[in-house]
Amino acid sequence: MVEQRVQRRLAAILAADVVGYSRLMEADEAATLTALKARRRDVLDPLVAKHQGRIFKTTGDGVLIEFASAVNAVQCAVELQHGMATANADQPEDLHIVLRIGVNLGDVMIEGSDLYGDGINIAARLEALAEPGGILVSSMAYDYVRNKVKVGFDDFGPQTLKNIAEPMRAYRVSGTPAVNVTAPKPATDKPSIAVLPFTNMSGDPEQQYFSDGITEDIITELARFRQISVMARHSSFQFRDSGGDVRRVGRELGVGYVLEGSVRRSGGRIRITAQLIDALTGNHLWAERYDRDADDIFAVQDEVVRTIVATLFGKVEDAGAQVAKRKRPESLAAYDYLLRGFEYQQRQTREDLVQARRMLEKAIEIDPELAAAHAYLALVDQGEWDLEGSAILLDQALKNAQKAVALDEDDARCHVILGYTYLWARNLEKAEFHQLRALAINPNDANIVAHMGLLSVYLGKAGDGIRWLNQALRLSPYPPDWYRGFLGMAQYCIRDYAEAVKSLNPMIGQFPWERMYSAASYAQLNRIKDAHAQLEECRVLRPHGSFLDYAASEPFRNPADRDHLLEGLRKAGLLE
Repeated sequence: MVEQRVQRRLAAILAADVVGYSRLMEADEAATLTALKARRRDVLDPLVAKHQGRIFKTTGDGVLIEFASAVNAVQCAVELQHGMATANADQPEDLHIVLRIGVNLGDVMIEGSDLYGDGINIAARLEALAEPGGILVSSMAYDYVRNKVKVGFDDFGPQTLKNIAEPMRAYRVSGTPAVNVTAPKPATDKPSIAVLPFTNMSGDPEQQYFSDGITEDIITELARFRQISVMARHSSFQFRDSGGDVRRVGRELGVGYVLEGSVRRSGGRIRITAQLIDALTGNHLWAERYDRDADDIFAVQDEVVRTIVATLFGKVEDAGAQVAKRKRPESLAAYDYLLRGFEYQQRQTREDLVQARRMLEKAIEIDPELAAAHAYLALVDQGEWDLEGSAILLDQALKNAQKAVALDEDDARCHVILGYTYLWARNLEKAEFHQLRALAINPNDANIVAHMGLLSVYLGKAGDGIRWLNQALRLSPYPPDWYRGFLGMAQYCIRDYAEAVKSLNPMIGQFPWERMYSAASYAQLNRIKDAHAQLEECRVLRPHGSFLDYAASEPFRNPADRDHLLEGLRKAGLLE
């Protein structure tokens, strides 16, 4: 068999993205999309054509462009920033569309119309480090263009770029228009913090789940304190490749402080480094390194949390007492399986749920009193129940969630999962009790706030549900898909079908309830063909049992809300 040879070529790559894209979308999604389309048509596309470039990849807020010449790439970047500044001139400052740009010259691999390789990765990493309205150029590109483009260059110094072996010297293009990006308003007036995913320094990519788990636990503990506002995991983890640009993180998430760090796990030892940074100035407020036996990892986490709180407020006694109430797993091996199980459970596919169950059951076998493992196992039961419809799975979920709370009454995760399980068991009173208990323990946890929104919908308070869900979206500007799904359900219930379709469609995935509400929303808008398509997907995802019974089992307190859902589904083509 003849091995196919990889095609390569030298290319100049321009990477650009929109600063504060999520903030703009949250403020006015339709207007932002319209403006982006207009900027591409009137500014970007003509400049790319003028400088003989080719757009080979686009995302919601970014673009990658190939040029045969580094001179063309840099000249296009400069003109692009000037063109964007001109287009912004007549717009309110908080609606300005501002780019950051990185340019590199390097080797790329060719696959069809797409390109891959470090040549592209370096451009993307430089873009992440660039200032709003600015351009960063790699040393390779700089050597080609420094005497050929009528702009100045400032030495930005050697930069350590993620997944690039050697430090890369970069140069800032001077003479681009100055911009002032309006930062998003914080969700509250309280001190706010984002915990970036701790870097896995173990030399084994398979250990990433462990450093992510450490980060998740620190976020969970910090969210217990009413005195501070903590960004949810889903938003913080969007900045895994931020290149250490904490000012950018602060601007785009609207936080005053950033915690970053690393985890190195070797044999029976663990080293954790952590540093707290002022997101406005970039100044380090506190840094520490912990070298401990692996069995001491839980004490280290508590110490990190207490030190951060003390740094922000000057005293920690009351907060430290709350942290001490939490029970800790007795076995690091059990904790390891817990983290693996959590990662599988988050993916929500049938196959991943099977793997999650295996990992969580192993964690419980090692440490039967590990409350979080029982709680996450209840979520696995619920996920499989939603796909298969077996009442046995729902009973099993309830028993696992009850066991979790019995083992640790001070763990908000256990309470919110038990409340969620009681909801599907149609015991709304107990569902509300445990949901409110979770909120009392962890009022700043975006996931708990989002679940309060869902429960409000089923309690017949869809308007309150929308307010809770909007609060969750403020706490987590980069949320998991199900936040939008819950919001779409609430919008359907208040009969705002067009908004329901907007919320539901970007997150449609593995579970039938997502398709069900989308089908009903389309039908209420008389888009029957779209409604039929969504209903067919419902049947594919949940082939067992009566889909009418599945829809009718939605745990609404008010029968009129259930009738409203069934009305939409009948319009979509659901037969009795």
